[in-house]
Amino acid sequence: MTKARQAEIAGAGLGGLAVGIALAQRGWRVRVHERSNELRMFGAGIWLWENGLRSLAALGVEATATRRAKRIETLVARDSDGKALMHRAFGAADRLLLPPRADLYDALIARAIELDVDIIAGSVITGGNPRGELEDQDGKVWRADLVVAADGVFSRVRESMLLTERVDYLDEGYTRLLIPRRPEDPSTEITEYWNGSRRLLYDPCTDEVNYVCLCCNVDDEAGRRVPVDKQSWLGAFPHLGGIIERIDEVGRWDRAMRVTCRAWSRGRAAVVGDAAHAQPPNLGQGANLTFQNALSLATYLDQHADVPTALQSWERHERPLTDHVQRWTDLYGRVASAWPERFASRRSQVLELATKLPWVAKQLNKAARHIPVGAT
Repeated sequence: MTKARQAEIAGAGLGGLAVGIALAQRGWRVRVHERSNELRMFGAGIWLWENGLRSLAALGVEATATRRAKRIETLVARDSDGKALMHRAFGAADRLLLPPRADLYDALIARAIELDVDIIAGSVITGGNPRGELEDQDGKVWRADLVVAADGVFSRVRESMLLTERVDYLDEGYTRLLIPRRPEDPSTEITEYWNGSRRLLYDPCTDEVNYVCLCCNVDDEAGRRVPVDKQSWLGAFPHLGGIIERIDEVGRWDRAMRVTCRAWSRGRAAVVGDAAHAQPPNLGQGANLTFQNALSLATYLDQHADVPTALQSWERHERPLTDHVQRWTDLYGRVASAWPERFASRRSQVLELATKLPWVAKQLNKAARHIPVGAT
């Protein structure tokens, strides 16, 4: 009998669990190290596009993760006058669902446990190396056929292997939270409202709650205040008082960040998720790319007996799409937020014209309509 290969993963977030599940489904023995003493998920709702849904289906968690999620039919961006600048429709083979982030996380944890993935809480990994070793804060070395850095934007494993090219702090940030749902709330349409450098994103989520995201520049002190300065946001969006008044004191403002790696792997070590490609959430693809890259990583390891060869092939084939999305989500953010107030009308004209061009629409939706390797 062939001995099962061993994987050691740093980080039990979405990326670490997704990789662990994908490998365990293929017969690997998997251990996941989580630095916190308990498994917790921060955040509100999460956009799951077709590529992410297909990946989650292949991981065996789609149905559980989306059991309460609203099925989105349209996505609309509107300027301060209420004019629709962009309209995106969704069909049966081009889906967008929006569950609470906690539902998704719980589904991944349950699936990992079902597959006998060993999750160790309170295990602080401080570094790794291409030989297939992770080291914890007590100096213990965990050896494996494969080690994975899934430990976030400030990944200590990635940094210890000198795989970081850049970690950029961007000029915008977001407060994301859930608000109680009312019967009159739209149930199938996401709307992004623009006014100057501020955006308010309304998302149907479940029968009980909606997901709201407040976006502003880093120098907008009132906009990034937590608890949310409701009067300030009402001043920007007076017609959205019914949404803003439901915001409570829960929430946090997070600055947008972008991570660029020199490489996604070295020897027997790989980098996934935010540790590999953190990006602003303007296209809602960060987690979806994480899931498809986790799934494809396990698939390439199935195709190549030699781990370093598999990792090189994985990056060569999968990274171009992720790099593409990083460029376009940055561009969307600049178009949305980096215009002086006096040019707001010109910005509206640019966005309305650009999004009607088939080529631009194709670039914006390239990942969403991609069929991930390893998914059917």
